[in-house]
Amino acid sequence: MIRKFQKVDTLLLGVILTLLLLGIIMTYSSSAVKGYLYFDDPYHYFKAELVWVALGLIAMTVALFIDWRFLYQWAKPILYAALLLLVLVKIPGIGREVNGATRWIGVGPLSIQPSEVIKLAMVLIIARYLANNPYKITSFRRGIVPVLALLGVVCALIMLQPDLGTVLVLAATIFFMLLAMGARISHMVGLGLAGVALVAAAIIAAPYRMRRIFAFLDPWADPSGKGYQTIQSLLALGPGGLFGLGLGNSRQKFLYLPENHTDFIFAMIGEELGFVGATLVVLLFFLFIWRGFRIAINAPNIFLSLLAVGLTSLIGIQAMVNMGVVTGVLPVTGITLPFLSYGGTSLLFTMTGAGLLLNISGTSDKSKEVI
Repeated sequence: MIRKFQKVDTLLLGVILTLLLLGIIMTYSSSAVKGYLYFDDPYHYFKAELVWVALGLIAMTVALFIDWRFLYQWAKPILYAALLLLVLVKIPGIGREVNGATRWIGVGPLSIQPSEVIKLAMVLIIARYLANNPYKITSFRRGIVPVLALLGVVCALIMLQPDLGTVLVLAATIFFMLLAMGARISHMVGLGLAGVALVAAAIIAAPYRMRRIFAFLDPWADPSGKGYQTIQSLLALGPGGLFGLGLGNSRQKFLYLPENHTDFIFAMIGEELGFVGATLVVLLFFLFIWRGFRIAINAPNIFLSLLAVGLTSLIGIQAMVNMGVVTGVLPVTGITLPFLSYGGTSLLFTMTGAGLLLNISGTSDKSKEVI
């Protein structure tokens, strides 16, 4: 279960720790006012963030030392456990509703978000399936349909919460894993078009999603409603200018911008640290993606290569979606910014995934077998 320590990708580790440190700093800066007003303690969210970071570092360290064979063997049990959590979240008395969505399971004072668990579980099981069936990938029926069937079940359970943003991130991640395995371009184009059609249908079927699309196209048409978050986010980014208003000098954190320490923390970075600070964050994520795919290319076997592609895509896509929402390029979703947004299950499992990626970078076992 435990592998011997070997040198890991130090640049990737540096990127992860830099993003994490920046997240700690910006969590305090963006949440101090809210903490003081709601809890009479400006350090309320900051102290909770330190707890989540400590748990995340422990999870990352454990993931760093797990033997890849253990991950391969336990991929199915992990998936079954994640599916069970997705079912439990909809049971009254177990699932917790926040802002009209039931996405959390309460465990004492803590809450677990099953969709974060299932994303990691899906990357593991799809990597295992594709590694075991390398010659089936060119066959749509034998190679891709089983993946789509499992993805469909998982996405249906997530949509019951509802959480379209997580569905899109997960589907895009699996899409890149299939491409990396060598799926036919014609198959992938067809899947892409079908995916767009399904997303369009999901948006049309839910009036509140249609309102979000209209708000995305013209946020000023409903400035105090669906367009409010986008407008306030842009009002944070704009005054930031080149070098920002200065750390701690945000104006939008005075309860103007909702979720300023979670989903919209990138707007706080732009306001306080300016274009330079926001660009640094973007560059750090591009470095993460580059090193992640480099690790995938150099991985010693197919399973680890696909696992690295999935983990890199999962974190990279989530980061791009979040920054797209904050800058008004994409409609508002509930996607957090990896490593930077305030704690919780998202941070815990993001750091677990980062630990697995570092683990792969330090794995020199040249065995091509995955049994």
